[in-house]
Amino acid sequence: MQTSQHFSVAPWTRTLKLVSLLGTTVIIVGGAVAYRKISVFSGFPLILGYGVVSILAAIPIVSLLFTVTGYLVEGNVLHVERLLWSTTISLEGLSKVWQEPSVCKGSIRIFGNGGLYSFTGVYQNKTLGRYRLFATDLTKSTVLVLPRRTVVVTPLTPQVFIDYMRRRFPSIE
Repeated sequence: MQTSQHFSVAPWTRTLKLVSLLGTTVIIVGGAVAYRKISVFSGFPLILGYGVVSILAAIPIVSLLFTVTGYLVEGNVLHVERLLWSTTISLEGLSKVWQEPSVCKGSIRIFGNGGLYSFTGVYQNKTLGRYRLFATDLTKSTVLVLPRRTVVVTPLTPQVFIDYMRRRFPSIE
């Protein structure tokens, strides 16, 4: 059996595109307004103004770096591919995998990104409890239950991903 398999991430939804566009626009306009206003000040207000502009500039850059670009299952590891690196998740003890388009409904974001180029971070809801989310299209949500955590990913073809995981890990439900 093949020891690694790549899965494309689902395309961005209209909502993700809209939130990303609006969020980026608000941040850029806010940064430009703040930058124009800081020239009026000197001393501490000037430093504070540059700090605000720097933070506003960093938000879209950092969010973009955390964008999910794909998934690679290699041995017993899932690599969630980002722009410049991968987040590694051990699949040891994987007990369940299934697709549930509405599984993220009613979730509360504990920490992470709620729609600026992706949906990523730690979330919680009544269905899954606390879980890690690495998504671009929540209607393709695919749940992986591990011994110490639950992970939700959004591959382009959830059923192909699930079929591969069931072949790779025959003891899962």
